[in-house]
Amino acid sequence: MSRRTPFSRPGYLLAPLMALFIAVPTLAQEISSSGSKDVNLTVYNQNFGLVRDVRKIELKDGINYLRFEDVAAQIDPTSVSFTSLTAPNAVVVREQNYQYDLLNPTTILKKSVGKPVKFRQFLPAGQVRELSGTLLNAPEVTVSDTEGNVSVQTQGLAVKTADGVVLNPEGQAELAELPAGLVSRPSLLWKLETTKAGTHDSEISYQTRGLNWRCDYVAVANVDDTKADLTSWVTIDNKSGASFKKAALKLLAGDVHKIQPESAPRMEMMAADGAPPPPPQFKEQAFAEYHLYTLQGRTDVNNNETKQLSLFNSSAVPVKKLFIFESERAQPIYDESGQTAASKVQVKLELENSEANRLGMPMPKGKVRVYKKDEDGALQFIGEDMIDHTPRDEKIRLYIGDAFDVVAERKQTNLVRVSKTTERQSYEISLRNHKKTPVTVTVVEHAYGQWKVLEASHPQKKKDSRTFEFAIAVPANGTVDLSYTVEIKQI
Repeated sequence: MSRRTPFSRPGYLLAPLMALFIAVPTLAQEISSSGSKDVNLTVYNQNFGLVRDVRKIELKDGINYLRFEDVAAQIDPTSVSFTSLTAPNAVVVREQNYQYDLLNPTTILKKSVGKPVKFRQFLPAGQVRELSGTLLNAPEVTVSDTEGNVSVQTQGLAVKTADGVVLNPEGQAELAELPAGLVSRPSLLWKLETTKAGTHDSEISYQTRGLNWRCDYVAVANVDDTKADLTSWVTIDNKSGASFKKAALKLLAGDVHKIQPESAPRMEMMAADGAPPPPPQFKEQAFAEYHLYTLQGRTDVNNNETKQLSLFNSSAVPVKKLFIFESERAQPIYDESGQTAASKVQVKLELENSEANRLGMPMPKGKVRVYKKDEDGALQFIGEDMIDHTPRDEKIRLYIGDAFDVVAERKQTNLVRVSKTTERQSYEISLRNHKKTPVTVTVVEHAYGQWKVLEASHPQKKKDSRTFEFAIAVPANGTVDLSYTVEIKQI
């Protein structure tokens, strides 16, 4: 009969293993590094990071085996580099190994096939029954979690005893020795040859996945949407499998080309009026074709932790509220019969990332959340949008939603075929403003091929080879009708 073996239940724990794992021919040949003397961490917004760790090591003349623990579990072993800062030319790396076969009950049993094993069974009356034999196969292991109790169970275990083969024996398993090749934590092992004995400052660098950062912005608009207080936060997420204490932290913004192998609460604040804010805690600089943000000071970046740091705070940033109707992108409004009665008008906030506007730092891509105070002084969320990496002195348009009281209705009024390749199209766009204040609506129209506007009720401006715009002032509680005719020749 096949039965399961619950190793994690009381009385069924895997017994302590006394043998010591030796990774090299003799323990005396293996040395370990000291704790980190200096950690430099560069995090990319593409889910990877670069770690540079400086530690002291003691080397003797000739061959040395150096073990380096506390590396990230998601390390890219092909990116590892070792350098002696004390005597770079006197230390040569002869061999480099990344050991990640971690010690746990499953791997211990898998690597103990063919070795003696003993099971102790604790009977209800307090008696102990022992079963000894040779482990014939590696078990299949399942992990279950019932009401917070984790149970590790094995299936398919076979043990050869003096009396025959026993399937799925229950009890506390005990092994005589720890199988070779297992480590308690991921580690790097180097075979080094040196001609300079003594204390060396060594730098180990590597790339690891599981490190990521993103930028989030909080904008608080004033009453008439002419200014906004803008706060930027960077969120660092560490799932690399390692913690980095007192690290010098840098964040790189940009799209770095990298060959790929096969949410936390937001902190919001509004900059105070009057006195200027303290200087930002990140220093920005152009680097290669990207931008690098360096934290002033050091911080801990712990494993399985999300950390938030302020990037900048700017108050009273000039903004401009825009009403935009682009028929190709507008959402329809339906009447009771299901017919299109009108289209929605988009609402956007525009700002320029310039020093004159109290900004000027290259802004990493991220989500911008926009708030505004109501009549009671309470902040209300009014929309959000994503921005891409934005250099200084460039404009940003945030699409925050659709206008409730401003709508547009567009219809084609005429179509004349001039020739086989040319036709004239006429349109009428009715803009209706139900607000108590006037608004200016930017009407964005598109034409494809060789085209020209023959006539229009309002001035238009050509933006590019496919786009032209109208800026239409619509009075409070008023309606303005825009009409135009465009001639289009298909190429």
